[in-house]
Amino acid sequence: MTSKKRKSKILIALTITFIILSIFIFYKLINNKQYSDKNNKLSLPQAVLTVTVVEPKKQKWIQSFTANGNIAAWQEVVIGSEISGERIVKVYVNVGDTVHRGQVLAEIDSKNIRTELASAKANFAEAQAVLINAKANNYRFQQLKNTGAISVQEITQYQTLENTARARLDAAKAQIVSNEIRLTQSKIVALDYGVISVRNATVGSLAETGQEMFRLIRDNRLEWRAEVISADLYKLKQGMTVQITSLDPIQSMIKGTVRRISPVIDPQTSLGLVYVDIPPTNSVRMGMFTKGSFDLGEKLALTIPQSALLLSDGFYYVFILDKNSHVHRQKVTIGRRLNDRVEVLDLVNNTTKNVMIKIVSSGVGFLTDGDLVKISNDIPDPLAKKNVISQE
Repeated sequence: MTSKKRKSKILIALTITFIILSIFIFYKLINNKQYSDKNNKLSLPQAVLTVTVVEPKKQKWIQSFTANGNIAAWQEVVIGSEISGERIVKVYVNVGDTVHRGQVLAEIDSKNIRTELASAKANFAEAQAVLINAKANNYRFQQLKNTGAISVQEITQYQTLENTARARLDAAKAQIVSNEIRLTQSKIVALDYGVISVRNATVGSLAETGQEMFRLIRDNRLEWRAEVISADLYKLKQGMTVQITSLDPIQSMIKGTVRRISPVIDPQTSLGLVYVDIPPTNSVRMGMFTKGSFDLGEKLALTIPQSALLLSDGFYYVFILDKNSHVHRQKVTIGRRLNDRVEVLDLVNNTTKNVMIKIVSSGVGFLTDGDLVKISNDIPDPLAKKNVISQE
């Protein structure tokens, strides 16, 4: 009996020991598997950032370039004095006044001229009387020519007196015309319609021949003389549209038209002048230095979001995504900008005929060449609000 009880206890002890060993081995195997899975997970490469990607888009953009230049008169008329030695007695206009062709701008003292004109008229009357007398005497002596009562010398003398009297009459007549012209020139008149831009005439000053008294903006017509680099001159044609900026922030852009392109380029500055007609406006003034934009028409552009650009050391870069979700940094050259998009000039070489490359459009400031990234359709990215990411 005692032997049976002892065997039973030994059997129970062995059973309990087996169960404990089984449980221990089971948990050991589970722990080893979890540890192995964890190591395998840690050994896999991890994405450094979750980003969004986009494909470059081809869009039709208006092609343009800007230039600077002065606002000048289309033609500026110089009005001066044609007589000298007389004083200016009246001035009727000032700078900014609009005048018409033939309008009197100023008057020069004409008393001496009128006196000389009266004297010339008197001399004319005297010469006319002398000529009448000379013609009568010559006629009488011509009747005696064939009678032998008068010599040929006397006949020639009276003929000469008549010719001399006629010449003096013509001289007196010319003197009248000359003084009448001088009397007309004593009134300084506008040569054309326009606006007075300069007034040098003052009452009391002596007029001199060739002296500039007024300057006139002909037809009140202005032009913009754009200074354009020689490489851009060949892009321009007559009739192209130009948007000129006014210095007045309230005023809108002024629409001009290319009228003429200078055939000469300044060798010192390598700039050529482009003459742009401006419609009548108060937005610009003669002498202003302003800028304008030349419209060259639409041109196809390969564009990307500005948030996809990384600015580093003065150069622009983008991150291109490969098929293994790694990014590769590439230097690019940018062109035009429109709203939040930028034209990329040398990214087209990285496209194939059927597949467009994908570039990272968010978080580029945190990436380096070769990083593994995770792709997301739309993530909140505080850096995407900036136009261009800058990295020093």
